[in-house]
Amino acid sequence: RIPRRLANMGKIIFYEDRNFQGRSYECSSDCSDMSTYLSRCHSCRVESGCFVVYDRPNYMGNQFFMRRGEYADYMRMGMSDGIRSCRMVPQYRGPYRMRIYERENFGGQMYDLTDDCDSFVDRYRMSDCQSCHVMDGHWLMYEQPHYRGRMLYFRPGEYRSFRDMGYSNVKFSSVRRIMDLC
Repeated sequence: RIPRRLANMGKIIFYEDRNFQGRSYECSSDCSDMSTYLSRCHSCRVESGCFVVYDRPNYMGNQFFMRRGEYADYMRMGMSDGIRSCRMVPQYRGPYRMRIYERENFGGQMYDLTDDCDSFVDRYRMSDCQSCHVMDGHWLMYEQPHYRGRMLYFRPGEYRSFRDMGYSNVKFSSVRRIMDLC
């Protein structure tokens, strides 16, 4: 059991092999390159908090959102090479504000969001989202409507080009706030 004062920190344990076998590495913060600690990573256990894991170093590549639970095999998640880096999602209580743009560099149609949106097309008649500015909160943006497909994690900041983030042929269609999930 995690002491109450540490409960907000988050804790994830990575294992080299599937089914929590092999060497392990315990983490309570961001890690830009898992290879520093493990030669490979094919399973993990989230003991507290939420994390976003990436299949490439330096927070690049495919992303997966993980909350408390056991993840015995990354192959089933579509992550063939295992985890290479991770970010801890801090707990957040407060307003959520995000501005989405149709084109890169904050161009084209622009809409302000303060809540989840399960379809940009249905709500805004916006067929593509290529940049955004997160003013408050932590968000997950998805490739398909209704929070499906590949996803991107956004914390407060400006994101001028999803293409520059490695998503050149991906259209994002829905977004949700990360709240009370961790």
